[in-house]
Amino acid sequence: MKKAIGTRENLKVIEEFQNGGLRVEVLEYEKLLGLSNAHMAQTVYYMEKQNIKVRQIALYLNNEKVTIEKGAMSYFQGNINMISGVTAGNALGRLVRGAVTGEQMSQPEYVGTGTLVLEPSFKHFLVLELAPGESIIIDDGMFYVAQGSVQVKTVAQKNLSSALMGGESIFQQQLIGPGIIVLESVVPMCEIEQIDLVNDTLKVDGNFAILRSSSLDFTVERSAKTLVGSAVSGEGLVNVYRGTGQIWLAPSIKIYDTLATGLYFGGSTAMMNMNTSNSR
Repeated sequence: MKKAIGTRENLKVIEEFQNGGLRVEVLEYEKLLGLSNAHMAQTVYYMEKQNIKVRQIALYLNNEKVTIEKGAMSYFQGNINMISGVTAGNALGRLVRGAVTGEQMSQPEYVGTGTLVLEPSFKHFLVLELAPGESIIIDDGMFYVAQGSVQVKTVAQKNLSSALMGGESIFQQQLIGPGIIVLESVVPMCEIEQIDLVNDTLKVDGNFAILRSSSLDFTVERSAKTLVGSAVSGEGLVNVYRGTGQIWLAPSIKIYDTLATGLYFGGSTAMMNMNTSNSR
């Protein structure tokens, strides 16, 4: 097994990416060994059975720059400097835009040569490389890291009414290549369906499109041409993507949202209690 950063023997590299002066490692803790009581041990045992493990991003910079999500830095070593990304020329604009969009005034940038390790997370990390000029729109809260050559921008939805009806934010993050980006995701890559459109239309019942090419037009429309037809189909409004580009769909997000509300777990618990009662 390849030895990861530091001397932690239970930490392994599960993915590795290299572009220019940046190398990215996705690290995974095989086990959490500092559990202090039986309740914690039981919880972690079942989490590990479902591959719910702690993961971490390590960045190796060689005269390179990266932009990271605010608060994501854990530690760094070497000749690396942190800069705010705010200059006298853009400070006022960022302040005004942040007041309107809720966007952070500055996402930290790290420049130099050395190792930068980010905060651990139970979520999954999606690493991809954008081609020169390639532009994507990502879902809220997914941005984690971008290579210095990648432009990180906040853009407004072209159709505000569609954004509100479709359950999407009015403002979204746009990433323009070239370079490596790292996204933080509730679902792993194996649960994401990548759909390519070529002068085509995709209609989605819900807002589980987590990434799309900036070239695609987004609207919210009735699932059928008439109100009666929409009522009969039971679908109502759908998110519609038109044009040429790629969309990443994560349908299982709906299931995770349901699980998070406790509906499934509550039902399972009630059934277990009923079975226990009947067996007495």
